[in-house]
Amino acid sequence: MKLKNASRLLTIYLLLSAHVVLKGQDLNCDVVIDADRIETSDKRVFEDMEKAFENFLNNRDWSPDEIKPEERIKCGLSITLNEMPSIGVYKATVQIRSARPIYNTTYESILFNFADRDWSFEYIESQPLNFNDNDYISNITSMLAYYAYVIIGLDYDSFGKLSGTPYFQKAQNIVTNAQQGNRPGWGALESTRNRYALITDITNQQMEDLRVGYYKYHRLGLDVFESKPDEARKQVLEVLESIKKIKERYPSSIFVISFFDAKSEELVNIFADATIQDKRKAYNLLVELNPTKEDIYKAILK
Repeated sequence: MKLKNASRLLTIYLLLSAHVVLKGQDLNCDVVIDADRIETSDKRVFEDMEKAFENFLNNRDWSPDEIKPEERIKCGLSITLNEMPSIGVYKATVQIRSARPIYNTTYESILFNFADRDWSFEYIESQPLNFNDNDYISNITSMLAYYAYVIIGLDYDSFGKLSGTPYFQKAQNIVTNAQQGNRPGWGALESTRNRYALITDITNQQMEDLRVGYYKYHRLGLDVFESKPDEARKQVLEVLESIKKIKERYPSSIFVISFFDAKSEELVNIFADATIQDKRKAYNLLVELNPTKEDIYKAILK
């Protein structure tokens, strides 16, 4: 049985695949800005902002590798502007997503699905977006670059065991540099679900099995699902078992939470045609690991 679409969120990636990116290096990122809550007579600044953020993400060499246009990582940022305390100053919430193609299929798997509620930045129409890996220049470019590296790191991890390490190190460096800005989302004591917490989890050696799990889940699981579904399910079950051990040590890990935010519906589809034994095992593990989505996982047992 072919994998079904794991989520409505995947629509954005299917739309993105319909056009050819003429410029860019590592990312094919679509930025959508919802400015309905902002009262201003000039809405052009938000169109300019969308284009500027897309150009920053898509036209930059984030990695040293040569990437073909069709190999660029599909991702999306949905930015909701909540406040404009003063001209050019914004507070926002952002949903960040990325997708990965599955070998020998037209299916694309959501790899990263993360909500960031602590965006605070300045933007003036047509302003240049400058960034340096070794310095903190502005909060907006630091946030965009941070997510570029996290997206690329997870993508590389899914194709090669721990291959995303250089990009996670760069994201960690951005967090370190951003401390001088004293802006929300970067602090160690602010939240267990902010940018600091996410990269701290990802780079924690005690949680390395989850990063290895991204490789096993995608390369040894989904990439062979069409030809060897039972073997693929075995790999996925092993990943879930390893996550169980991690969650016992780190029950509030945002890295674990973000994994299931991306994979919950897909996991239902993976085990839809499994044996009764595997269905039950998968269901029990998933309800234990991700109890807030128990209603979704009940579909496995049907």
